[in-house]
Amino acid sequence: MADHRPIGVFDSGVGGLTVLREIHRQLPRESTIYLGDTARLPYGPRPLREVKQFSFEIMRFLLERGVKMVVVACNTATAAALNDMRKAFPVPVVGVIRPGAEAGALASRNRRIGVIATAATVRSHSYFSNVKDINPAAQVWERACPKLVDLVEAGQAHSSATKAILRSYLAPLIGQGVDTLILGCTHYPLLRQPVEEIVGPEITVVDSATTTAAATRLIVEVNRLENDRDCTEHELYSTSPTEQFECIAERMFGAELPQVRSVRLS
Repeated sequence: MADHRPIGVFDSGVGGLTVLREIHRQLPRESTIYLGDTARLPYGPRPLREVKQFSFEIMRFLLERGVKMVVVACNTATAAALNDMRKAFPVPVVGVIRPGAEAGALASRNRRIGVIATAATVRSHSYFSNVKDINPAAQVWERACPKLVDLVEAGQAHSSATKAILRSYLAPLIGQGVDTLILGCTHYPLLRQPVEEIVGPEITVVDSATTTAAATRLIVEVNRLENDRDCTEHELYSTSPTEQFECIAERMFGAELPQVRSVRLS
């Protein structure tokens, strides 16, 4: 039986748009609702219990709009709240950490895997645990990169200052001889080009956008939640819309971009 309800997606800001774009590509007949909690970003420096509170507020907002499932397109929120959200809410909830860990574990040739992520995600050791679940023989080094989210949100992904900061964050992982680097924050694919320039061709760079969208597609198909209508609708919300947010969204989606609406959460 067809299900015309939209898929909900959320992140602390623009980073989750990388996941949303891939969902649109893999599930072109599905409608979506995206929320970027830009008023309270970055999530990374915050206590996990506070991020969990924010995540529950966003879940309630999305459920009020009738979503059939939710994709937590934020690594910090996934680390802080995924299991509790799955227990508390009556729709499927997909996180980004497990798909990213699987992509990294499968890509690694020498089982030496680096992870860059927010401070909160690193504190949770979620990537370490998930990679070890997939391949117990893998060695995993996690590196907190607290400045990167703000730089991406400010539209400075390709600036010389950002590249210098990236080099300082990546140097210890390169020194460990990793052959795979997981971008453990959905903002970081917007830094992929300078990251790949710094680490070179010997290190494979992976992120969770493609694999998270694939996991979303599988859940839709297995549970027969497909939309059978040709017409789709996409809604885009922000808790603090900015010109930069709209600029990045327009660059990623072009003519497909819906109007960014402002929303206030309790």
